[in-house]
Amino acid sequence: MLDLLPPLIVAPMAGGPTTPRLVIAVAGAGALGFLAAGYKTPAAVEDELRAAGRVAHGLNIFVPRPAPADIEPLERYRRLLRPEADRYGIELPPLRLDDDDFFSAKVELAIAYAVPMVSFTFGVPEPVVVKALRDAGSSVLITVTSAEEARRAMASAPDALIAQAGTAGAHSSTMRPEEYRGSSDAAGVLAAVRAVADVPVIAAGGTASAADVRVLLGAGAAAVQSGTYFLLADEAGTRPVHRVAITSGSYRETVVTRAFTGQPARGLRNRFTDAYSAAAPVGYPAIHHLTAPIRAAAAERGDASAVHLWAGTGFAAARSGPAAELVESLRP
Repeated sequence: MLDLLPPLIVAPMAGGPTTPRLVIAVAGAGALGFLAAGYKTPAAVEDELRAAGRVAHGLNIFVPRPAPADIEPLERYRRLLRPEADRYGIELPPLRLDDDDFFSAKVELAIAYAVPMVSFTFGVPEPVVVKALRDAGSSVLITVTSAEEARRAMASAPDALIAQAGTAGAHSSTMRPEEYRGSSDAAGVLAAVRAVADVPVIAAGGTASAADVRVLLGAGAAAVQSGTYFLLADEAGTRPVHRVAITSGSYRETVVTRAFTGQPARGLRNRFTDAYSAAAPVGYPAIHHLTAPIRAAAAERGDASAVHLWAGTGFAAARSGPAAELVESLRP
C-alpha cells in the first residue's frame, strides 16, 4: 500500500469530523482518508469499516495510556471545574481512570477487515501488535512528534512514521505531555524524524495550501497529512458550533491546551482555554471524561466558549464545499 501512497492524506479527526462519507469522497479525488476509531465502540468502528467498503482507506487507533499514579491533581482540577458544572446545569462525573478505548478489539477489527493502513496515536504499540497487523496485510504507521519518539517507534518495526508538528490541530501524539509546548513546525519535525528513521515519513501540521504541500514533499515527505483544512467539508461530521466558530471571524488564534482532555491539543482560543489551561494537569483520558458533560452541554446551547474547538494554525484557510474540491485545491 505504501508504494501506492498518494501525496495527500486526510487526517483522522476523532469526535465526529471524520465520517465514512468523507473518507470515500477524498478517495474518489485521489487522496487517502483515515477513519477515526477514537472514542467509538467496536460496533461503531465496524459499521464505519463496512461503510468504507473496498475504498482504499486507513484506520487510526489510540494507544492506551497508563492510569495516573497520583490522582490528587485530577481531583483538584475536578473541584476547580464545579462552577462550569453549575453554569450548564450538569453534574461532574467521578474520575474515570482506567480506559483503554477498546484497544484490543479495535486492533482485531483492523486485522479482520485487513484495513490497508493502520495508524497509531498517543504511543507505540507493542511489536506483536504491529506484526499481527502486517501479517494481515496492513501497513502500520506510528505518529511521533520528535526524533526521540521516532527512535522508540522504530523498535516496533512500523512501515512508516507520521511526523506531527506542533502546528497540527487537535491532540498531539506527544509521549511527553508534561513538557509539550507545540512550538515545532512541520518542516522541522519532518527533518528530525527522517534523520533517525529508515522508513517513509509523512509530514503533518499546519497545511493550508498547495504550496505548503509542495514544500513538504520537496523536503522529503512521503506524503502530507491535512486535517483542519477539511473540517468544513460537506461530508465532514463537524458540529455546527465548531463550524460557526471557524468561520465567524471571532477567533483569531489557536493555543495548545490540556484543559479539555489532559493531553496537549491545539484549538481555537476561547473562554475555557483562557480560564483553565494553566491549571489543567496531565491526565488523558480521565480529564476528557471529566469535561465531556460540560462540552456536550455547551455545544447543545451553541455556546462555543466551553467547547473544544480543535484547529491547527492554518485554520483560517479552511472553507466549506465538497471534499473533492478541497483535495483538488491542495494538489501539489
